[in-house]
Amino acid sequence: MSTFVGPPRGSRCSHLVVGVWLVTAAGLPAQTILSGGMSRLFTADAAILESGEARKDLPCSVTSVKPALGFDLKFHSGYEVTIPLKELAGEGNQLTMVFRVIPETRSDDPAYLSQRVPVPQIEDDSKGDAYLRGSFDVGEGKYHVDWLMRDRNDHFCSSSWEIEAALPTKDKEMALDLGPNQVEPVETEPFKEEPPVTRDQRETPLNVKVMVNFAPQNALSATLQPLDTNALVSILRNIARDPRIGKFSIVAFNMQEQRVIYRQESASKIDFPALGDALHSLDLGTVELKKLEQKHADTDFLADLMKREMKSDQGEPDAFIIAGPKVMLDDSVPADTLKQIGEPKFPLFYMNYNVNPQANPWRDAIGSAVKSLKGAEFTISRPRDLFFAWSEIMGRIVKLKFGRTASVPVGSSP
Repeated sequence: MSTFVGPPRGSRCSHLVVGVWLVTAAGLPAQTILSGGMSRLFTADAAILESGEARKDLPCSVTSVKPALGFDLKFHSGYEVTIPLKELAGEGNQLTMVFRVIPETRSDDPAYLSQRVPVPQIEDDSKGDAYLRGSFDVGEGKYHVDWLMRDRNDHFCSSSWEIEAALPTKDKEMALDLGPNQVEPVETEPFKEEPPVTRDQRETPLNVKVMVNFAPQNALSATLQPLDTNALVSILRNIARDPRIGKFSIVAFNMQEQRVIYRQESASKIDFPALGDALHSLDLGTVELKKLEQKHADTDFLADLMKREMKSDQGEPDAFIIAGPKVMLDDSVPADTLKQIGEPKFPLFYMNYNVNPQANPWRDAIGSAVKSLKGAEFTISRPRDLFFAWSEIMGRIVKLKFGRTASVPVGSSP
């Protein structure tokens, strides 16, 4: 998926956002494979990538993006490109980016990535620059990148660089979602179906209930930002992939709209596509008039939701988990409601997603309620926080359920 936001007449700048797709040797017929898929390229493209030659007949400036670990436990890397708008002037132009990423330990198995981007009509006297971005995911390791861009007139810009993706020594026990020296395109569908997980058959599988507040970090925002969506989905996927859990109950809600968006009861897996479809109904820019007229509508909604879900007649789960950004309300959940809920017979956890805890260090309404109910709160600001918080949560659940500490490595991939 790519988007080019072209300049209106007389504009001084433009922004071009580029996605990439992956071509690997494994995806080609055997008789056409040469040097990891080189045979798929045009002769000129292949020659430039192979030579490592730096071309500037299409003037551009390329900056590599240092690999950074995301909440999905993959390293995200890529490039940023600047090109003068006047070089793209005219109608019917097209930019093609082709590059290969070569793992240091598997130089005979490079990954080839390509993207064609149509360029909107640009006036000959346009000033300023266009900005392009391309992204890909890697596992731990060192990589060499050869990159080129060409226009419809076969003018080229090319460059090469080295990148390294590595966990800090203190985080080496983290199990990443992408293995060492692996390369993949960036996942553009956050709600794709989760691959099957081989569940632990040695003892009774755990049953967990999860409430997720799908809301932006900024409570005044009218949209759910991709960063927030991906982080919340990553929390759910981390839970879904644990082989010790056999049953999942999911309640997705939104505090701004004060409504439950999606519900799934006691299922053997989390239905991510259905959850994604349900989130399309969010309209964060509007609030029902009757809710605005209620003085404590948001607090009442949260209190009723917690009471209903924690006192559900569906049976007691082995653990109850609440996840989402901070919910700062004028009033706390009433003491009477907390008394009605009572101290849960199951462990209660709050995974508070907060990318900037220094900006808002105060306990929110959910955190205060969880504390009153003798639950535990974990702040999730970075990917490592998610990994280690889930390690501790599962350790507590297993100990309470089976009287021992957890033995299956957290984050183990199926």
